[in-house]
Amino acid sequence: MIDRFRSDLTWSDVTPRGMFLNRRQLIAGAAGLAFAGPAAAKIAARPSAYSTDATPNSLADITSYNNYYEFGTGKDDPAANAGGLTISPWSVEIGGMVDKPGSYGLEDILKHVTLEERIYRFRCVEAWSMVVPWIGFPLSDLLARAGVGAGAKYVAFQTLMRPEEMPGESYPILDWPYREGLRLDEAMHPLTILATGLYGEALPRQNGAPIRLVVPWKYGFKSIKAIVRITLTDKRPPTAWNTENPREYGFFSNVNPAVDHPRWSQATERPLGGGLFAGRVPTQLFNGYGDQVAALYAGQDLKADF
Repeated sequence: MIDRFRSDLTWSDVTPRGMFLNRRQLIAGAAGLAFAGPAAAKIAARPSAYSTDATPNSLADITSYNNYYEFGTGKDDPAANAGGLTISPWSVEIGGMVDKPGSYGLEDILKHVTLEERIYRFRCVEAWSMVVPWIGFPLSDLLARAGVGAGAKYVAFQTLMRPEEMPGESYPILDWPYREGLRLDEAMHPLTILATGLYGEALPRQNGAPIRLVVPWKYGFKSIKAIVRITLTDKRPPTAWNTENPREYGFFSNVNPAVDHPRWSQATERPLGGGLFAGRVPTQLFNGYGDQVAALYAGQDLKADF
């Protein structure tokens, strides 16, 4: 995976969130933040029983250190390049083995769901992690509305393909558009959500606005952004990173400290935003959500199904 050198210590490590938010009011229109809506707008969301009690990372961490190759391969590229993405109006095409296929407008989707704030640990495959207070709703709510057809076993997702606004798509880094997939039982699990905001506000463009997947027990690249298509199928769908390099990126992509990436150990991780002297910590199986999701993989060899 392409990456750039970046110091562990950033200004966001030592800037309180309140001070950062005041500063943000001065630059609300800047592409570096690229929020989906007005900076002052708040999203009404109830707390979730599925939240971790861990302290969330700063808004600066979450919005300035991202993997989103549609806008560049550097961690700071999405914040710098995503500001021009048109995200309204937006619709998601739902098809395949569903009872009610069609184009579902985002505003209409949100009228039929109850938003929750869920504070999740979020881990990237490069062995860094953060804690994010997402605003969203269970993916199962939307799938139930579309009607899961008999025989469906997998859910496939596709990102927007618009290279004139997503400059990374003009380069053959991946087989665009970005695609991802889950087994149906994973998709229907209550921990799996579609996020439309974070920190009580509309989702920033660099974080996947206007709607993205969050699967907290899997690596971050499984959480596809800017979703425009959801397809239910009886066959395992191709996924972007697994297609690009199946040796390094398995279909399941569960966080498992016992399965090393071919180029580095995944036994420990570096919490983002911990400051200059923050050490690495042990990686938890299923990112710490084993009590909730381990039963999904009963009988599977998690080293073979990585």
